[in-house]
Amino acid sequence: MQNNQHTIADMPPLAPLVMPEQDFATSPSTREITRGGHPIWRLGVFVPALIGTALLMWGLHGVLMQAGMTVLEWFLLSLIGVTFVWVTMAISTVGVGLAARLRSERDDAPCSTDPLTVALLVPIYNEVPADVFGNATAMLDDLTTRKTAHNFTLFILSDSTDDTTAMQEWQAYQSLKTRAPQGINIHYRRRTINTDKKVGNLVDWITGWGADYDAMLVLDADSLMTGRAILRLCDELAADPDAGLIQSFPQLIGAETVFARIQQFSNVAYGWLLAEGLARWAQHEGNYWGHNAIIRTRAFAATAGLPHMKGLRGDDQLILSHDFVEASLLRRAGWRVRFLPRVTGSFEETPGTLIDYVLRDRRWCRGNLQHLRLLGTRGLHPVSRFHMFQGAAAYLMSPAWFILLVFWALLGRDAETNVIKYFNETNPLFPNWPPEMSHIDSTVFLFIMYAMLLVPKLTGAGIIAANGKAVRLFGGRIAFLGAFLVEVALSILFAPILMVQQTRAVLRAGLGRQDGWAPQQRDARAHSLRTLIGFHWVETMIGLMLVVGLGAGLISLWLLPIVFSLVLSVPLSALSAVHLGRAPAGLRMESPNSLREPAILTKAKKERALIRSSIADKAGVAAE
Repeated sequence: MQNNQHTIADMPPLAPLVMPEQDFATSPSTREITRGGHPIWRLGVFVPALIGTALLMWGLHGVLMQAGMTVLEWFLLSLIGVTFVWVTMAISTVGVGLAARLRSERDDAPCSTDPLTVALLVPIYNEVPADVFGNATAMLDDLTTRKTAHNFTLFILSDSTDDTTAMQEWQAYQSLKTRAPQGINIHYRRRTINTDKKVGNLVDWITGWGADYDAMLVLDADSLMTGRAILRLCDELAADPDAGLIQSFPQLIGAETVFARIQQFSNVAYGWLLAEGLARWAQHEGNYWGHNAIIRTRAFAATAGLPHMKGLRGDDQLILSHDFVEASLLRRAGWRVRFLPRVTGSFEETPGTLIDYVLRDRRWCRGNLQHLRLLGTRGLHPVSRFHMFQGAAAYLMSPAWFILLVFWALLGRDAETNVIKYFNETNPLFPNWPPEMSHIDSTVFLFIMYAMLLVPKLTGAGIIAANGKAVRLFGGRIAFLGAFLVEVALSILFAPILMVQQTRAVLRAGLGRQDGWAPQQRDARAHSLRTLIGFHWVETMIGLMLVVGLGAGLISLWLLPIVFSLVLSVPLSALSAVHLGRAPAGLRMESPNSLREPAILTKAKKERALIRSSIADKAGVAAE
């Protein structure tokens, strides 16, 4: 098929499906679904978090009340409470996840299901064609080795704007068709008019061909799923007629650099416990992360069509971070949104350097902050509203922590170096603020805060270390302990840099600054010194200012780790891109997915190489 939008296409006959834009001001009719889950899990997350935060604020209020509360003190106390509640919530989520695991409930797939017609959708935008089609080949090969009644069709949905990339995509597609396993149809189409980016890419498929498919399994360009994982999601959707979306928990693979290994180790060592807790308290009001999830096609088309929204300046804007909103709209219409963290064999990649991570994070920040203006959408489930609020709060916490950092820096080392007190003595509006907290008191308080931030990591690591079988997957107890200590140390060093960068991202979003739509950098490359300095000059300047304060004896020594990180932001960012292939064993931060590469990834690498060679051969023939 070809038209003015699809310049290159090899698609089946049209099967249009209507996908109306949803009205956020009106509640739609809602399906009746069987209630499930138990409120104890939600109480186990929110009640301890609120109690812990209330106790902290009560204790600090008692200290601040010694000289009478002022407006500035109330502001500081409120800011501490707002930041601390998310720390306690992470801890209680881990507690719920641990309790769920201790119950030792089985997580078997349904025994009998009706077969589904499933579309495997791979939306891409200026990606490396050999990698995309190599991954697709590996997934199809693994899928066909398993016995199933479900019927599958693969669609590569290109939005690539680069003509050379598009030509290579078509060549890779032809190569895939000649080598693809029997029994699975494969199609490709390229849009030259990229209306609404990824959202529009999927809408174009739904409204053009969606009616022929019961479900769509949405993948990213770097997604890899085993046949077992794909079939598990299909079986779950078929067995649950009230499920509109089922999200898997992707594990990180392919990490070779320092920064990527930090993410991969954290994902495997601690992420499972947070994921288990999230699944327990979210229940049927789960979330969607945009990929590695199966969706009921007609339910999505009928309920999740996204309108544009007005920007702060009155401009027309696409809803970014659309996945959170789409999950909320599905649940609003009465469809379950489930999260299955125990489905193994679902994988994705992660940015290889600190700069690449921040660039991706800026786009997510702008989209998540948009959600604050969508909280008033009529008919949303309270938990769906919380998911959207939590996504925005994750970014707003960085400016909050930054403000707290400024306050603590101004408090100084003692009463004589308290900058705020110096100014207050000349300002009658803020007399005698703050109370004379000793250097030891403030250090103890901040030590407690840091310790609580590490609780999820310590819990996950402790469980693994106590389990002989689990610790062997990480290379043994000594290797695991070394990797844990390196990961914690580097995470602490990178945290202040990310705090400043996320604060800048929030300010950029607030000012309406838009970042271009660029593909994620999949292969980690070291950035030039000029790029590093230009990217991290703000953190460096803040760090140098704090160094001056430390040298003058005006700033507490507890800020030294933060100062160290900010001053060295450029070399630390350069360190993030270092490949660990030749590093000493104790510094590689090995995890099960790096020590024993998943078979699906090994297969994908071979297929990528074959397709890359095929493209090169065709390019050579064309050149002759």
